[in-house]
Amino acid sequence: MERRDRRIDATALKALAHPLRVDLLDQLVMGGSATASVLAERLGESSGATSYHLRQLARHGLVEEDTGRGTARERWWRVVPGGLTLAAEDVRDDAVAHDAALHVARQMADLRARHIDAFLRRGETELGDDWVDSSRMMSARLRLTRDELLEIGDRIEQVIQDVIVPTRDREEPAGARTVALHFNMFPVVGVDGPADAGHDGNRS
Repeated sequence: MERRDRRIDATALKALAHPLRVDLLDQLVMGGSATASVLAERLGESSGATSYHLRQLARHGLVEEDTGRGTARERWWRVVPGGLTLAAEDVRDDAVAHDAALHVARQMADLRARHIDAFLRRGETELGDDWVDSSRMMSARLRLTRDELLEIGDRIEQVIQDVIVPTRDREEPAGARTVALHFNMFPVVGVDGPADAGHDGNRS
């Protein structure tokens, strides 16, 4: 499938800002193609609700029909190939889009926490020691300037891209599982007081 990486626009962002739609997108990202009925069962919703919200996501290019798996009676859905980037500067001048962005970002952060919690609670039992021992969770505390935060974030993002790109669009190896890779890097709010922009410097 052709990848179509893009920055999510304000219109699509507003459409995504619904709890069930974020959950549906996450289910399709993590679990692959599925029908509205399967997704309804996973999420404890009606198939009518999941079908409606899938169609709304499709209208804005976030999901699409998986025509290779569908039948006349049952439609399969998948995430549109490629990544989505949400940039704060794209919505700062649109109050509704800005609120939608915050809503979606909080929901996605909650989803990450739920995936981590499920792994910690059920990983050893359902996956076994080898998978648990091969996993990593890392955090660090740094004292950085704004420019250093930008530079280090860019370098780590490039390393992540270098690592994951070769795993895309390949024949899946035996024993492969769906793996989530999370990376967070941000200034901690409420610790150092208000930012002093005069000492931060500007990125050229």
